[in-house]
Amino acid sequence: MIDREMTLIPVTARNHNALNRVGLKFFSYSVIDYGGVVLEPDGSIDKSWMNLMQVDLSGALDGLNEIKDMINQFSIRAGYKARARLIEDYSMPFYVVYKDPDKQAEPLERITSEILEPWIATAGSDFYFNRNGNNLAVLPVKLNKTRAVQYLRQILQNQYGDILTIGMGDSKSDARFMASCDYAIIPSGTQLSALTLAML
Repeated sequence: MIDREMTLIPVTARNHNALNRVGLKFFSYSVIDYGGVVLEPDGSIDKSWMNLMQVDLSGALDGLNEIKDMINQFSIRAGYKARARLIEDYSMPFYVVYKDPDKQAEPLERITSEILEPWIATAGSDFYFNRNGNNLAVLPVKLNKTRAVQYLRQILQNQYGDILTIGMGDSKSDARFMASCDYAIIPSGTQLSALTLAML
């Protein structure tokens, strides 16, 4: 029914390899790497978007490596098991991710308050972070799902005329791209639903 009546486009932090491991088949565009990459329906890269990202993120690598090293040094001193990793795709660095293998909240909370927030307030002002459960990501401000969704929506409108869009997501990082759609769906029991309820 969904395949017949609408087009399903994934918008995800996953890179290309991780998307390929998803059990669903996608037949249209895909937005991956937090919006860093747009894939054409045939799976090839949208070169116009990639060229824009290469320009916008050209100066981000030094900051990503700096915060990765800061997180790892803190993690080693604190005796934590996890290490931050730089996520790359198509030979481009996009963001840094940290996950605690035991799914404990304390390491992420301490890294956020003692490392990330002071760094972003000073040297790392061109970056932001997103935390959802056990996943902590540090990203350049020019890398976000909303920009990619707006770019793709314009492509589809040029191709089909007026379209109706529905955004669905569970994370705080999804909120802005969902707000750029005509309607939004928020699954219950998620980070985003809890934030929505807290505002009531």
